[in-house]
Amino acid sequence: MKIDLTDTTSSKINKALVQGRRAIGTPAVGMVLTLVIVTDEENAYDSLKAANDASREHPSRTLLVIKRTARSPRDRTTSRLDAEVRVGVEAGTGETVILRLYGEVIDHAQSVVLPLLLPDAPVVVWWPVNAPLDAAADPLGALAQRRVTDSYTAEHPIQELTARAESYQPGSTDLAWTRITPWRSMLAAALDQVTCKVTEVQVDGEEFNPSCELLAMWLADRLGVPVKRAVSAGPGLTGVRMETTCGPIVLDRADGSLATLSIQGQPDRAVALKRRETAELIAEELRRLDPDDTYASALKYGVDRLVEPSAPVTEVAAEVKDAAAGEPEPKKAPAKKAAAKKAAVK
Repeated sequence: MKIDLTDTTSSKINKALVQGRRAIGTPAVGMVLTLVIVTDEENAYDSLKAANDASREHPSRTLLVIKRTARSPRDRTTSRLDAEVRVGVEAGTGETVILRLYGEVIDHAQSVVLPLLLPDAPVVVWWPVNAPLDAAADPLGALAQRRVTDSYTAEHPIQELTARAESYQPGSTDLAWTRITPWRSMLAAALDQVTCKVTEVQVDGEEFNPSCELLAMWLADRLGVPVKRAVSAGPGLTGVRMETTCGPIVLDRADGSLATLSIQGQPDRAVALKRRETAELIAEELRRLDPDDTYASALKYGVDRLVEPSAPVTEVAAEVKDAAAGEPEPKKAPAKKAAAKKAAVK
């Protein structure tokens, strides 16, 4: 069931929610939290779809806040709030309210959202794009126990990590960190199977991918060893190589779905390590609403403390390929040098 409200107020939206529940015969029970999504019109559909999919595991009231860009000087001075209330099958297993803010009311979005929060339930705010650098200081972020951003969507993801480390507050997290949960679990399980000491680590992945940087910082922070960050063709994270006193431990994923775990003295194993959808990432973040101290420690380690390899992964692979094929062909002298040498002989 959908109820459209034009130039409305938070009070009228609450009445529409009650009216919708009565119409479909469903009481407001079973919802465990309020999820506030702050985005633009372009990304609203994908964000809402991911939230509805995640609501199957976490029934919630979803408030989609869309800040509309003014098209004329009159729009910048005219404040208006339009809303669309969805209940029943239109809203997954919870309730959905789409809020479109115009004019000066954009600067007071927290006043619109506050009366619509579920009483005595935790609040999570998610910025799919254009997240503030200091999410805890944002008026909407101040309402939440958990603040979710995604540095992968930033224009400069690596600089974004540095800025977030400086402004970190308990309760903040990043979907770039959530994406590496299976990698961290697999690497920790691999280290549990050996009694050797790790001496050096190399993380391979796409350039400007914050998940690769966060995994490298987590390994460096936890193991206390130098970690090299090497660039590969992707997609995403492609491999981790840990040098130990008993031989290398390698987790390699070349195709983005299936990985191979190699431990010295053990047969190679194929492990499922697929790249997950946004709905799965949000569902994982909603499972725990307490501060993530592990993320905070890895984030504050610092990108600048990672070791840059002497050559990119692609160059190293080419050298290995040439060595396996035999002696490399001698390089041809440049044309100018060849001509000068010929003139000297004459």
